[in-house]
Amino acid sequence: MRARIWYATIAVSVLLALVIQVIIAVHARATPPSHGVGQLAGASLLTRIVRVASFFTIQSNILSAIVSVQLVRDPNQDGRLWRILRLMGLIGITVTGVVYSTVLAQVHEPKGWEQVSTNTVLHYIVPIMMVLGWLLFGPRPRIKPSVVALTLIWPALWLGYTVVYGAISKWYPYPFVDVATHGYGRVLVNAVLVAVVCVLVGALYAFGDRKLPTTDSLC
Repeated sequence: MRARIWYATIAVSVLLALVIQVIIAVHARATPPSHGVGQLAGASLLTRIVRVASFFTIQSNILSAIVSVQLVRDPNQDGRLWRILRLMGLIGITVTGVVYSTVLAQVHEPKGWEQVSTNTVLHYIVPIMMVLGWLLFGPRPRIKPSVVALTLIWPALWLGYTVVYGAISKWYPYPFVDVATHGYGRVLVNAVLVAVVCVLVGALYAFGDRKLPTTDSLC
């Protein structure tokens, strides 16, 4: 029961934060046109929504909410596809929390209760709860080397999409992927660093999956 409540809290928190984030995007100004890194304003409504969905933070939180809902519904959730999806959520949300708190928090200044609340939930509360939830409740074991390898496809696709979308729209979600400012060479180096972090995080989860106590059920 405690695990179900834990994961239900994660799912509800993400949902509420995403609703507020969409409301922020809807009310953001459309003019004058702007391509500022990470900014939602300065574009049409559709483009602002696309910008929201383009953030790695948003995608990793959505994945976290999806697997959390599945764990609430079925404490013994398993299957190859689910294992990949679960690890995607864990790696993505862990990288989100680490990169934001160590790098992006220094340049990001949320304003108003809406931005502050969503920022806190998406960058701090959900990452911490997802990691603690895995440590406390599992389920384990669920991670094999092949699962880790397949999980890394999503971050690679996100990086590819970000560069292509940026080349078309001249907008980038984060400074470290801003080709207009840093050039393709530097962004490639940054992408490799991000990939290395994802691999290390995935390897750490795989190691913990083998060493931590077995938790076949969340009940």
